Amino acid sequence: MTSTIARNRLDAHTFTGPGPELRASFAENGFVLLDGALDAAELEAIRTEAVRFCRGELGEIIGAEDVARSDTSGLSDEDVLRQFLCIHQPHKVSDVAMRLLRHPKIVSVMTDVIGPNVKSMQSMLFVKSEGRPGQPWHQDEFFIPTRDRSLTAAWIALDDATVENGCLWVLPGSHKRGVLYPDRKQDDPRFDCSIEAYDFPYHDEDAVPVEIPAGTAIIFNGYLLHRSLQNSGKHGFRRALTNHYMSAESLLPWAALPADTHIGKHDYRDIVLVAGEDPYAYKGTEDIARPHSRPDKDGGCDRW
Repeated sequence: MTSTIARNRLDAHTFTGPGPELRASFAENGFVLLDGALDAAELEAIRTEAVRFCRGELGEIIGAEDVARSDTSGLSDEDVLRQFLCIHQPHKVSDVAMRLLRHPKIVSVMTDVIGPNVKSMQSMLFVKSEGRPGQPWHQDEFFIPTRDRSLTAAWIALDDATVENGCLWVLPGSHKRGVLYPDRKQDDPRFDCSIEAYDFPYHDEDAVPVEIPAGTAIIFNGYLLHRSLQNSGKHGFRRALTNHYMSAESLLPWAALPADTHIGKHDYRDIVLVAGEDPYAYKGTEDIARPHSRPDKDGGCDRW
C-alpha cells in the first residue's frame, strides 16, 4: 500500500496509546498516528451504519432530499453510498457513531494531548467514492473556533487510505504559530466547496501523505494545515470517520451569536462530554445540529 520510504517516515509518528513520546511528537509535528484505533468488528459496524444512513433508515439528512425521495431498494449498497460525499453529525442519530465518538482508546489520547476534561461537538462520516473530490489546504480551527487552541481531530480510516484514493496530506509543524492563515473561495475541480487557506510559509513539496491502513487514526491539531485530493477512481471508496474534540474548560464560540449574549461568553452547547468534568455544566446542553450532507461542486456550493 505504501512505499518503504513513506512508511518509514510515518513510523516515527505512530503510537499504540498515550504517553510522553506521543505528547512530544504531537507538540512538535501537530499530528500523531494511533495504530489500531478501531478493530475489525468496529470497522464493520460503522461501514454498515454508513449504508443505513445513506438509505435513509436513520432519519432525514438535510441536503439529501432528492435521495430521500428516491427509491433505493433496487440499488446496491455501493451505489447508494456513491450518492454522498460526507454526512455531518452522524452521532446525533446513530448509537454506533456515538460509541465511536466516546471510544476509550481515542479518548485516552485526547486526554493526553488536551487535558483531563474533554468535550466533542462534531462528527463527520466521509464516503468519498471513485472520482469524488477532496478538500483544499485548510485549518479546522477556522471552522470550529476554540478559546484556548485546543481543537483536536481524530480522523479514522475506514478503508486503507492511499494517495490514489485521496488520503490526507499534512504540513508537519504548521500548527506551531497558532495563527489562522488567509482564506478564499476556490474553483479547483479536485476539491469540494470548502474554502482554501493560502499565503502560508509552506509549500506543497513540504507535505506528507498520510497513507494508513483501515482502523488507524490520525490525531491532529486544529491549526495544522492539511488537505486531501480526489479519489482517483481506481480502488473504490475512501471512507473515514472524523470526530472533533476540545477542552471542556474552553467556551465554544461556534454558530451565530445570539442577540442577548456578550461575545466574551458566547458558548455553543450542543456538545458531548467524553472525559472528566464540564466546568460549564450549569448551562446545560442543547440539541441543535442535525445530520446534513456536504455538497461537492456538482451538488451546488450555494447549498453549503
